[in-house]
Amino acid sequence: MQERWLSVDEIAAHLGVNPDTVSKWITRKRMPAHKLGRLWKFLASEVDQWVKGGHAAEDVIASAPVSAAKRRSARG
Repeated sequence: MQERWLSVDEIAAHLGVNPDTVSKWITRKRMPAHKLGRLWKFLASEVDQWVKGGHAAEDVIASAPVSAAKRRSARG
């Protein structure tokens, strides 16, 4: 059976964090996320691997500044 795509709220619940934290991790820490239209979708297996790799705790310096419009779109 194929893995189901999760929403921001569902992946936040899976990780036990606030949905706003997920939005920040997408832009600041390069959390694995896939944009479908205006919505962000996640595969729990990809996110679990990302967390296990310690990436949620890393400080990632973005190569380019994130615009306000891009931050708003991350909230999906």
